[in-house]
Amino acid sequence: MATDIKELMAKVGRIRILTNRLIDDQLAGDYHSTFKGQGVEFDEVRPYTPGDDVRTIDWNVTARTGMPFVKRFSEERELTILFLVDVSGSQGYGSVARSKMELAAEVTALLAMTAIRNQDKIGLVLFSDKIVKYIPPRKGRDSVMRLVREVLAAEDGAEGGTDIAEALRFLNGVQKRRAVVFLVSDFISSGASGADDNASFEKLLRATAHHHDLVCVPVSDPAERSLPDVGLVEMEDPETGSLMLVDTSSAKVRKAFAAKAEEEECRLAKMFLKSGIDTLFIDTARPYIDEVRALFRRRAHKR
Repeated sequence: MATDIKELMAKVGRIRILTNRLIDDQLAGDYHSTFKGQGVEFDEVRPYTPGDDVRTIDWNVTARTGMPFVKRFSEERELTILFLVDVSGSQGYGSVARSKMELAAEVTALLAMTAIRNQDKIGLVLFSDKIVKYIPPRKGRDSVMRLVREVLAAEDGAEGGTDIAEALRFLNGVQKRRAVVFLVSDFISSGASGADDNASFEKLLRATAHHHDLVCVPVSDPAERSLPDVGLVEMEDPETGSLMLVDTSSAKVRKAFAAKAEEEECRLAKMFLKSGIDTLFIDTARPYIDEVRALFRRRAHKR
């Protein structure tokens, strides 16, 4: 048990060092200009200057002073950032140096650390086919490392299927005010993959995106897109435990596997686009910082 805790803390430490290196002034600045606050609030009044919008004139102050003054407003910057992280059985898989769960923890740490530098609050929902843990949003650097620890610790007990719809319903129940929500999942065996009715799942996804600022973060592994030629292999579904014997030496089997994976990825991308949801596709075999920056640039351009 002590060894497990030491290994966990070592992973947390590595992620802390990695994310601190990645978060430079440019990334923090991009984040600040990309995600909107809750609205605008009154800041001050100042003397009118030519070119000011006459609709902002403060007539009470103008009448008292005999000089025109205008109201100045600023954007409320404090945001609530919530991470919905899938900790189902399939998230523990990884064919390269890290698992999908470890990648999810890294990206969560990067985004959470950036949010904390902007004085935002961060919270976490861990889910599989049920709600595993909920940490209400709060401020502080310690909150980031707690989120990372919880995601990594969940890897050892990762099991069961994926019910994203239930996670979204829980989110909408506990978070009434608008928040920025990062939904981190491989979208395997969920409503997005056909386990539930696709139409109702998309409807819930759109409803959540309408109420919150939803960003979907699909996590993948290269072995989920192409099979190596290694002969007969017994494969286990990590979410159901069912076994299947697959002949990977068959070119037809490998081609069909790759085609199915590509079809599913395209279907997901089209669903997100149709619902007006921003996406951040990440892979265990690729660096993700460029994808994060690309997301920030796309959002800044839309604003």
